[in-house]
Amino acid sequence: MNTDPHDRARRPSDQVSTKPGNSIPLLIVDEVGYIPFDPQAANLMFMLVSRRYERASLIVTSNKPFSAWGEIFGDDVATAAMIDRLVHHAEILALKGDSYRLKDRDLARPAPPTD
Repeated sequence: MNTDPHDRARRPSDQVSTKPGNSIPLLIVDEVGYIPFDPQAANLMFMLVSRRYERASLIVTSNKPFSAWGEIFGDDVATAAMIDRLVHHAEILALKGDSYRLKDRDLARPAPPTD
């Protein structure tokens, strides 16, 4: 058994806590809506947003409009409550345009033949 006190501090699992007093100043949730949430994951996301509401910063990214989130989370009422908490005191940045990842691709060009 390793008893080095510095080793414990280096383990990521010990640095993130689900305790209410946890003080992670900023949490980023990226790509909400990329895949639908199962009911348990949707409940966890709602709890996360609710627990951080007016206590700590949260950045959420999505390529889906809020109007599509009910389908993503599977519960329109809980989703509306979550969105309400997210947008209250929020700065919403809506980015329009082509994907940065695809900026150098010519999507009109046919794929090369494979032999």
